[in-house]
Amino acid sequence: MANKKKSEKSGREVGRRSLATRPSSRGAGVVRISAGMWRQSPLAVPDAEGLRPTPDRVRGTLFDWVRHLLGDLAGCRVLDLFAGSGVLGFEAASRGAASVDWVERHRGAVASLRKNVEKFGAADRCRVHAGDAFEFLGRTRETFDLVFIDPPYDANLQEKAVVAVLPRLSKAGLLYVETPDEYLSEEKLAALGLLRVRGSRAGVVHYQLLTRIDSPLAPLAKPIKEGA
Repeated sequence: MANKKKSEKSGREVGRRSLATRPSSRGAGVVRISAGMWRQSPLAVPDAEGLRPTPDRVRGTLFDWVRHLLGDLAGCRVLDLFAGSGVLGFEAASRGAASVDWVERHRGAVASLRKNVEKFGAADRCRVHAGDAFEFLGRTRETFDLVFIDPPYDANLQEKAVVAVLPRLSKAGLLYVETPDEYLSEEKLAALGLLRVRGSRAGVVHYQLLTRIDSPLAPLAKPIKEGA
């Protein structure tokens, strides 16, 4: 009996560890901006299928990379596609980005984004676009220096979004992409004229920064460490 209980307990613990490595399929609760003028300010996360705010640790690593590659964000034009809670865009705005555009189609998330822009008094440099990310990319003529691409994993839209956003990426622009299970392949990136300058993993989530092969940032690329 004792061995059976121990086995059952061990099984539950393994199950909990496995679930902890999987990206959540629904959003809920609150996330906080980690740095900048709005540091520790809360952002409500709407309860919506597929909405997964980027974890604190991943955001910290991402913006460390961005700071190393771009310096501060003053003057940077930022685009947050499939925005969800919008936390990546708000992190960029908090750090001094010149402008941030969020694109989101979920009504509750759009309302939350607009409420937060109003709360921060940032309507002069922050805009929320309600609708489809690909339709937005098809009509905008603006270019962006930093683009976040993090669609719902089960939609499998990462590669399609990378292709669609390329005409709107500045010469030295950076693309941030989250993918489940594996990185975008070097072969696919090369075919698109892109290079991975940074990459890492948190659980099953693979996150990476891309730039153009002919970007002035290309010589700063670092290979992904074995097992990362």
